[in-house]
Amino acid sequence: MMRAELLEQIYTIVAQIPEGRVTTYGRVAKMTEGASARMVGSAMRHLPDGHGLPWHRVIGASRKVADHGGASRQRDKLQAEGVVFDAAGRVGIERLWP
Repeated sequence: MMRAELLEQIYTIVAQIPEGRVTTYGRVAKMTEGASARMVGSAMRHLPDGHGLPWHRVIGASRKVADHGGASRQRDKLQAEGVVFDAAGRVGIERLWP
């Protein structure tokens, strides 16, 4: 189980990602006091119902949507915000935040 303070840091960072922008699990982790990219992924997977956090704006280091059950929903949400994917399925580097 992750420390509550670490979880709160992750959620606070994710809440700040602007619409139409993305960041990576690793970038979020580096902004915390000790989380790993894997821990950030786990935190996104275990969000409670009705949370309202823009979880879909957190992607893999390859700038691709990670392969998970909500991947197509995540891609749709990003595209609805104007995020464009290249032929390889990557988000343009200019969309990275911060």
